[in-house]
Amino acid sequence: MPRQPRTSANKVKNVSKKENTSFQGNKGNDDQHIPWAEGFKLPSEKQCVDAIGFPGEIPKEFSPEKDVFHPIPKPSNIDDWLAQYNEGGQTYKQFMSECPWLSTRKRKYMSNTFISGGRTMRDKYPGGKIYVVPVGDFSDNSLFHNLLKYTEDFLGLPVLPLAKIEIELEGDAVFWVEEPLAGSSGRRISERKKRHQLSSRHTSKHLQVCVDSNLMQLRKLLPSDAICLIGLTEFDLFGEESDLFVAGMAAGNHRVAIFSLYRYDPCLNFSIEHWFDVTKSKSMPEVDRKRVILQRGCKLLVHEICHLLGLDHCIFFDCCMNGSGHLTEDFRQSMHLCPVDLHKLQTLVGFNIIERYKNLHQFYALHGFKEEVNWTQRRINKLCG
Repeated sequence: MPRQPRTSANKVKNVSKKENTSFQGNKGNDDQHIPWAEGFKLPSEKQCVDAIGFPGEIPKEFSPEKDVFHPIPKPSNIDDWLAQYNEGGQTYKQFMSECPWLSTRKRKYMSNTFISGGRTMRDKYPGGKIYVVPVGDFSDNSLFHNLLKYTEDFLGLPVLPLAKIEIELEGDAVFWVEEPLAGSSGRRISERKKRHQLSSRHTSKHLQVCVDSNLMQLRKLLPSDAICLIGLTEFDLFGEESDLFVAGMAAGNHRVAIFSLYRYDPCLNFSIEHWFDVTKSKSMPEVDRKRVILQRGCKLLVHEICHLLGLDHCIFFDCCMNGSGHLTEDFRQSMHLCPVDLHKLQTLVGFNIIERYKNLHQFYALHGFKEEVNWTQRRINKLCG
């Protein structure tokens, strides 16, 4: 069975490689000792503190209080990320030396205005935006727009939608429909639509679309002021014939990625052997189902965009940037950034941390994320006290 974790920073940066996400089943046992991956050594408390990036006293915004920021949990399943991979981690200092968005040189393929002397990403690429495009129809349009709102609150960067990419199903074939281009006057240059057949596989009960074909098309849609472009779809995806499925793929050098929300539905049950064996096995109130899908989708989207912004997987605290080896591990992970990654993102973007927490708190309260409401309220009280 192929291992299929969330996309890592290394693979995000390299279009020729990918990582996937799948659920491997409960091969581990919470009462059984599951060792760390060979060669992996859990950072000491001092190393975790040093990774935050302050040589002297740590400002209270980044202070690693133990009752708020918990240690990274030990593996409880043989498919957990750190039971499989010897992850090196990325300290704040490493991020500052590696992040391409803070370089004094303009990123390759970027057509945005560039100011080399800018301190933050927003200074260096003024007007830069993150774009998200729906690939095919969404069963709930509010889900798509709520995901964009959360991403903007989380990252502190403008996040805008693009017009939906039409996907047509015709017998056994799947087509990406390219709308006619418009000239500078706004008039269409041609009335002819272009259709690109996408690789796919299907049975009478289930369809999967090959993610490679989608990525090649996304690169054509990058707006001139785009920091990156993310495609979101409710189609199930795969990358290679051996895959059970993939959560998505990113081409970091070209600043595009596509991700599927299909397997984030808590009412679906998936086989750990056959890609086509998907059944609706659970029932819950629709409001609860939508809340769970939104919560899972929020974590997926910001995790992957953070990779495109230069943040690697976290090994220092329980954090939104932890790697995950299967869906169960993904679902139980935190929605919040630890002090190490909060420091990275704040330096990169330059947002006000208290205002960011207030925006997130408002979002969590609106959508019934009770645990996250309590967590952010505690942070706000601490920082404003």
